[in-house]
Amino acid sequence: MPIDPTLPFRPVRIAVLTVSDTRGPADDRSGDTLVARLSEAGHVLADRAIERDDADVIVARLERWIDDPQVDCVISTGGTGVTGRDVTPEAYARVWEKEIPGFGELFRWLSFATIGTSTVQSRACAGVARGTYLFALPGSTGAVKDGWDGILRDQLDSRHRPCNFVELMPRLTER
Repeated sequence: MPIDPTLPFRPVRIAVLTVSDTRGPADDRSGDTLVARLSEAGHVLADRAIERDDADVIVARLERWIDDPQVDCVISTGGTGVTGRDVTPEAYARVWEKEIPGFGELFRWLSFATIGTSTVQSRACAGVARGTYLFALPGSTGAVKDGWDGILRDQLDSRHRPCNFVELMPRLTER
């Protein structure tokens, strides 16, 4: 989709959450990939954290960021599979006010080109809570690349046409 170079770029303040019981700062490749891509695009890393696969812990982290005026958007990686420990979508659903179902649908469609039918194991999802965008990606670097390169890079660019998430940000809390 086209970028309109006559429009100003508005950086988005993005918090990155890695959900994992096994990864730490030294081996968080998917989080590192996401931070590199959002920084290269001109956005601001507002915060970064690693939390274990525990819905209450994830919800608490999301709530802090949602209430932080310095965070416009949260992108997480991990915890979107189908095992018993994968609870990121459930945590997101506890905080969002509106789901963005097309995000998960488009992610799986794009991911199909990379990993085939294995994409059905992904429960990538998105929503909005109190004016903050929330996007949950699977925990692999490939999934982060698919989600960022195929969806978020354009939708978080204020110059993207015909429309983008950034231009809607001032209206997310309208009633």
